[in-house]
Amino acid sequence: MTTGKEDPARAQAAGNVRELMRWAAAARGRPLPDAVRRRAATILSDDIGAIVAGSIEPQVARARQGFMNTATGAAEATVLAKGAARVDRYSAACANGMAITWCELDEGFRNASCHAGAYTIPALLAEAEARGLTVDELLRALAVAYEVTTRFALAYPFPAFYVHPHAAFATIGAAAAVSLVRGHDAKMMQDAITGAASMTFAGPFDTAVEGSLVRNGWTAAGAWVGMRAADWAEAGIAGGIDTPYDVFVGNFRTHAFPEALVDGLGTEWSVSNGYHKMFACCNYAHAAVEATLDLRSRLQKRKVSDIEEIVVEAGPGGMALTTVEPETVLAAKFSIPHAVAATTHLGTGGASAFTFNTLGDATIAGLRRRVRLAAYADAGPPPRDRPARVVWKFRDGEEMSAVCENPRGGADQPFDELTLLSKLSENTGAVFSNAPKMLAGIIAGEPAALSQGWREAMAALVREGKSA
Repeated sequence: MTTGKEDPARAQAAGNVRELMRWAAAARGRPLPDAVRRRAATILSDDIGAIVAGSIEPQVARARQGFMNTATGAAEATVLAKGAARVDRYSAACANGMAITWCELDEGFRNASCHAGAYTIPALLAEAEARGLTVDELLRALAVAYEVTTRFALAYPFPAFYVHPHAAFATIGAAAAVSLVRGHDAKMMQDAITGAASMTFAGPFDTAVEGSLVRNGWTAAGAWVGMRAADWAEAGIAGGIDTPYDVFVGNFRTHAFPEALVDGLGTEWSVSNGYHKMFACCNYAHAAVEATLDLRSRLQKRKVSDIEEIVVEAGPGGMALTTVEPETVLAAKFSIPHAVAATTHLGTGGASAFTFNTLGDATIAGLRRRVRLAAYADAGPPPRDRPARVVWKFRDGEEMSAVCENPRGGADQPFDELTLLSKLSENTGAVFSNAPKMLAGIIAGEPAALSQGWREAMAALVREGKSA
C-alpha cells in the first residue's frame, strides 16, 4: 500500500484533519445540545465509576503508590482512590488511567473499536482540575475530545484484531482533551494531536486475550504521552499533518476512510453512539452472556451439571476470545469460554463472575472445557455485528438454545438511566459516599452542579461523610 505524496487518500486525510481541528477549536466554546450534554455527563460518571472500581484492585494500588512516590510539583489534581493524596496532574492522570479499564466496566464506542472515554477522561479530569474549569466547560471538552478521538478510529479501522485500540488511540484522545482544556487554537491542537499520533504504540490485541496486565497500563501511558504532546506542541515540537495517516495506514496497515474525519461534524455526535456495560467483560462476549442468562431463566427442573457441551456461535470479534484456561482475571474477561461457563454456573455476568476465585473454581473450569466456539453464520453490520447463539447440549440428548443478535447497552437499546445510576452507586458508593448523588446531579443538568468548578466538584466527590 502506498502512502507517498501521490496517494490521494493521504492528501484528503490531511485536509480533513485540518477541518476537524478547526471544528473542534470552535465547538469547545459553544453550548452543547442538551441531549449531547447529558450523554457526555453519563459517560463521565460511568467512567469515574470504572476508575473507582478499579482503584481497589491490588496491582492498581501498588502502581498508584509508585506514582505517589515519584510525583513532583504542585498538588493540583485528584486521584480517585480512597485516601489518596492530590498530586501533580501528570501523576493523577496516570494513576486514574491505570484504573479506568481494569474491571472492564468503562463505556465504549459502538461504531468502531474504541473506548474514547477511557482515552480522554484521565487526562481531562486532571487538566480541568488544575486549570480551574467549570463542570459545564469540562463536559464540552469531553464531548468534543470524544468526537475527535472516535473520528480517528473511524477513519483508520484495523482490518483484523492485531493492535488493541487502547494502544492505538489513547495518546490521541489524551492530547485532544488537554488541548481543548488549554484553549489551543486549531493549529496548536493539530500539532499536539499529530505529535501524539506519532507516539501511539503497537500493543498486540492478544495481550488482552492472554491476560497480560500491561494492557491495563496503556490508558495510563497514553494519558501521559498525550499530555506531554500538548506541552511539546506549545514548545514548537509537533507532528506533521500526514503523521496520523502514515502511522495508521503506512505502519499499522489499517483501512483508510478519510471522509470519516469530517462527515456530519456538528450534527452527528459520537457520544450518542456509546455503549455501557453491566457485564464485566469484553463487549464481544456480551451477547453470549445475555443468551446464557436467557437459558438460565428457562432451566426449570434441569441442572447445569447435566450439560455435556456448550456450543457458542459468535461474531468475528467473539471468535478471537478463545482462552479456555485463563491465568489472570483480565484473560477471563477476554474469554468466551470463561464468560459463558461462569455465567452458566453463577447466574450472573457481573464482576463476581470474573474474580480470581472463579479462575480455579472446579465447576466453572469443567464447564469452560465443554465450550465449543463456532462462527455465527449471519452476523450483520453494526449493531448486529456482535451476535451470539448459545446451545446447551444435555447428556440425555436434549438441547436448549438462545440467540442474542445485539447485546443491550448501545444507543439502539440503551440501559435506562436508573439502571446506570444503580451501577454508578455500586461502583462508587462504598468508596466515596458523596459520588452517586453528586454525579447524578451533573447528569440531570442541575444548574448549580454545572456551574461549579471542577476542582470543587472533585473535592466534594472524595470528601468523607454523608452525601451533600
